[in-house]
Amino acid sequence: MESCDPGLTVADVIERLRQDFAQCDIADPPGDARVLIGGLLGLDLTALVLKSARPVTADEYDRILSAARRRCGGEPVHRILGRRSFYGLDLHLSAATLEPRPDTETVVEAALPIVESVTARRGHCSILDLGTGSGAICLALLAQIDEAKAVATDVSEEALRVVRANAVRLGLSDRLETIESDWFDAVDGVYDLIVSNPPYIRSSEIATLEPEVRCFDPLCALDGGTDGLDAYRAIASGADTHLGPQGRLVLETGFDQHAALIALFGECGFACRSRICDLGGNDRVVIFARAGDG
Repeated sequence: MESCDPGLTVADVIERLRQDFAQCDIADPPGDARVLIGGLLGLDLTALVLKSARPVTADEYDRILSAARRRCGGEPVHRILGRRSFYGLDLHLSAATLEPRPDTETVVEAALPIVESVTARRGHCSILDLGTGSGAICLALLAQIDEAKAVATDVSEEALRVVRANAVRLGLSDRLETIESDWFDAVDGVYDLIVSNPPYIRSSEIATLEPEVRCFDPLCALDGGTDGLDAYRAIASGADTHLGPQGRLVLETGFDQHAALIALFGECGFACRSRICDLGGNDRVVIFARAGDG
């Protein structure tokens, strides 16, 4: 980018970033330019249009220039901003948390009717979010259902600090508990709903991921072991102890893992109740219940 000229506007800077990002072979130059500048200036996409003629100060331009250099170096936009919108929530991120993607909103959509049904029947619902990361799934559910409470676990204390901070900012901290735990290891009690977006990528495939994922998402949130199923084995082996009567498991999966997971959980006494695709038509979520539960 060039130096900050007097009279440079928001629209001018967006165009400059678009050109620079195009030269860096970024997939969506105009989109990334708008999101990055909007995030740095505190302007949503509508405000970027309405305030397109707003002058950009020298200090603002310097911040935009620094962020643009990071983006051209391959760092994802939302990593640079340190936050991302998920199911209508503004979630802060850190190096210890997976960046929540829109496909994971499918987990929330699948889990919401279950939480609603439990609260209608019992007046409350208890949720366990295993490997919570930024807290995206459990916080989205708590934001939608006032009668729900959640326990969020992660092996990373840094990730849990992010979750707690997100919960405080969103006014949800009084209904959230965090536990540092390797899956069920430090978990007590039973829950109406267990949710998780565990690592499910085969170890041999990590090197083939896009650099924005491979280099910036935490490896422990990606690598699912030789066949991608290590985390699911841990969940399947411990779920019976911690799933309450008529409880449900709602799990995000890889696009080609449903058959293997149905067999794996079947061996542990669980039956598939639903298979759900994401917006791209790929297998994304599977819902399990105990084989004898309706």
